[in-house]
Amino acid sequence: MTLTPNWSAPTAPFRHTFSPIANVDQFRWLVRADQRQHLALARDELGVRFVRACAMYSPEMRVWDYDLPDWRLPPEQKRKRANWQLVDYGLEGLMELGLKPIYTTSFTPADFTDSSVVCWPDKNATGMPRDLNQWADFVAGGLRHHVQRYGLAEVLSWPIECWNEPNLIGCFWGGTKEEFFRLWSATWRAVKSVHPDLRFGGPSTARGEWFDEFLDFAQKDGTTPDYYITHVYNNDSESQPLSPFDGPASHKVKDSPHFATGVIKGLRKRLDERGFAGEVHWNEWGRSWFPHDPLKETPLEAAFVAKTMGEVSQLADAFGFWSLSDIYDQAGYQSSEFQAHYGLLSLHGLRKPAYQAHQLLCRLGTTQVPVAGGSELEGAVATPTERGSSVLVWRYPSTPEGFTSKSVVTVKLPAATKRATVYRIDRHDNNILSAWRDLGCPAYPTPRQLADLKAQNGLRPTTDVVVEHRPGCAEVRFELECPGVALVEGVVS
Repeated sequence: MTLTPNWSAPTAPFRHTFSPIANVDQFRWLVRADQRQHLALARDELGVRFVRACAMYSPEMRVWDYDLPDWRLPPEQKRKRANWQLVDYGLEGLMELGLKPIYTTSFTPADFTDSSVVCWPDKNATGMPRDLNQWADFVAGGLRHHVQRYGLAEVLSWPIECWNEPNLIGCFWGGTKEEFFRLWSATWRAVKSVHPDLRFGGPSTARGEWFDEFLDFAQKDGTTPDYYITHVYNNDSESQPLSPFDGPASHKVKDSPHFATGVIKGLRKRLDERGFAGEVHWNEWGRSWFPHDPLKETPLEAAFVAKTMGEVSQLADAFGFWSLSDIYDQAGYQSSEFQAHYGLLSLHGLRKPAYQAHQLLCRLGTTQVPVAGGSELEGAVATPTERGSSVLVWRYPSTPEGFTSKSVVTVKLPAATKRATVYRIDRHDNNILSAWRDLGCPAYPTPRQLADLKAQNGLRPTTDVVVEHRPGCAEVRFELECPGVALVEGVVS
């Protein structure tokens, strides 16, 4: 494969939309020291600025509970009240790291709903509040407390999100679509009653669904979102979703590597047609929504990250990969350091191939030039940089389990390039699972083993790189597996 960037062409912006958001499984994990260590790493290496953590109103957060001074009263005389102590602790942990929360108003305090629907081991109630006035007072009360505690300027800098995937009825929402729209309306008005400039977004649906009907309702209701939020996974195609889609029919079939790209393009097209002027956040996305997927910790995941962000990262304002860390408990807490779970980082903060792919993305420049060569499954993003140039290359297989041996990739850099460095992600290079397997796949690595693994876990350049100067360019050649990712960095002086 030969990739030829047009280094003399006019540049276009290349925003690092893949950087700002880190997803944490649940808000209650923000009290953990190791979770905060993972967030600090992502802040420093990936440029994370905002943290999204579901279930701020989890029963574990005690946001609605009996008051301690009433402990001796008979049960019939006890009254519950809002309690923001644990939420404050989580928020302040983020602010101590220089990070900001995506303030998510979910789920329902159990006493607020008659629905029996709950999610996750901590049994978050997800039903429709029986009294939307009570719900609105609760939401507004929390925000007023935080404005008083942290100042209006700070809270105005927090994006606020209504819910999580209400279209997954029977799990994350115990009501109907129409009831969720009523909840949206009441929550929007509660947030804006605290201050009209607070930024409130939604509907945070899975699969890009409920698009037109939600915006139709919100515009008629006078509660249009300040920014639009939705989610997508590449294997959502299996559920035959009612997602906006832009692309050929062959990209919608099961196991197509292009489904997520088509949904992101489709939503962007529909939003433009409607004249929606707010930001668009895909604050949950990935290749597979399965809690356990053996391919998640392979170079395939890294190649999917590079390919998808290379193709569509400029079509929205923020992308938050799901999720940052294996500190996670929705379908069972994992029993091994690596167990094909969601996280970009393992339980002890080891960087997986998909994390390394994000690191390579973050080393690209902020403008791009066109690239000739490649195919639907092999391509590149080329960016001028202060020191010279950076080109991110990916090779993706036609089937998820597909693998081919190494082949030679040629990348043409500016003629003034003096030297080049290549960082490669494949079955062995910049792949901590290879080193873990060499240890015998210990489920519980010892402290010494962890120290050894962490010492091997930084980005390391490859050595089999050939640089030759041709008329008008410098050619860099190296081998790359499929699936695989590589970053070529050229230096002009």
